[in-house]
Amino acid sequence: MFGFFVAVAFIYAAYVWTKELKRKEEDGLIGTTTQKILKGQKATTNELVTAGIIGFILGFKLLYIAFNFSAFLEDTQGFILSTQGNLLGGILCAAAFIYFKYKEKEKTRLDEPVWEQEIIHPYQQVGNLTLIAAFAGILGAKIFHNLENWDEFMADPIEALMSFSGLTMYGGLILASVACIWYGTKQGIKVTHLIDSAAPSLMLGYGIGRIGCHVSGDGDWGIPSLNPKPFNWMPDWMWSYDYPHNVVSEGVPLPGCEGRFCTHLDPSVYPTAFYEVVMCISLFFVIWAIRKRITTPGVLFSIYLIFNGVERFFIEKIRVNTLYHVNGFGFTQAELISTLLFFTGVFGIWYFRRKNVVRSV
Repeated sequence: MFGFFVAVAFIYAAYVWTKELKRKEEDGLIGTTTQKILKGQKATTNELVTAGIIGFILGFKLLYIAFNFSAFLEDTQGFILSTQGNLLGGILCAAAFIYFKYKEKEKTRLDEPVWEQEIIHPYQQVGNLTLIAAFAGILGAKIFHNLENWDEFMADPIEALMSFSGLTMYGGLILASVACIWYGTKQGIKVTHLIDSAAPSLMLGYGIGRIGCHVSGDGDWGIPSLNPKPFNWMPDWMWSYDYPHNVVSEGVPLPGCEGRFCTHLDPSVYPTAFYEVVMCISLFFVIWAIRKRITTPGVLFSIYLIFNGVERFFIEKIRVNTLYHVNGFGFTQAELISTLLFFTGVFGIWYFRRKNVVRSV
C-alpha cells in the first residue's frame, strides 16, 4: 500500500504541475522553446536495445509474479528487489518490445530523414521532471535516512540501501528539487516560475504519500498516546492507533495471527502520518487558492517552504525520531531542516519581493 500511494502521489502531483505550467504559459509568464529533431529516421540500435532491456525486465518479473502470486502478496518488496524471475517471460517480452519499437519507427520512416524545429511547451517536460524527481527523491530519502540512522546502516548496508522502508522525506525533497531545477534550467524554464508551479503539487504529493505511510504502518508514527481523547466525536484511531499488521513488524504479536506482518503496537501511538495527511492536503488547497494572487515570481514557493517547515516542525514534537544532541540540546534531523526551510521561506519572500521592486523601477 505504501508503494501504491507513492505512485498515486506522483500521478496527482504531475497532473497539478502540468495545469500550473499550462496556466503560466497562457498568462505569458513562461514561453516555449524549440528543439531540433530528426524526423523519419529508422529505429536505431540504442532504441532497440533499450526497448529490449525494458521488455526483458518486465517480462522476467511479471510472469514470475503471475505464477507465484500468493507468495508475491506475502513479500512484495522481496519479489521486486530479488534476482528471481522467469527467463522465458523475459525473452518473450524483450522480443515483443523490440518488435513494437521497430514497427512504431517504421510507420514514420522517410526515405531521407529531415531535421525539423519542434516547439516544446514547458508542461510537456512534466513527465521527465516527474521521473527525475522520483529517482532523485528516493535516492535522497535513502541517503538522509541512512545518515540519520548510521548504526543501522553499518550493521547491514545492503539491506539499508535496498529496502523500501526507511525513507526520509526531507532528503527526497532536497535532492529532487535540485535535480528538477537543474533539468528545468537546461530546458529553458525560468527557475522562479518552475518552483512556483511546483509548490502546490509538492504539498499535495506529500499529503497523499503520507496516506501510504499510515495505512501500511511504515514506522512513521508518533509517540505513545497516553492522554485521554479530547473530543468525543473523534474516532479512537485518530487519537490513539496500534497499527496492526504494520510492515516493519514492530510491537507485540497479534493473537491468532500467523505469518508475516502479525504485530501491533502496545501502547498505541499518535497517528502522526494521518495528521500530516490532513494538514498537507489542507495547505495544498490554501496554496491553490492564493496562487493567482501571488504575482511576484518565487514568493509562492517561499510560502510553501514556510508552510512545510511549520507543519513538520510541530509534528516532530509528537513523532518518533532519532535525536541529535548538541551542548545538551536535543533535536531531530527534521526539526533542524524544517527550521532552515522556514527561515529560507521568510528570506525568499523578502528577496524575491525586493528583486521584483528593483526590476520594476
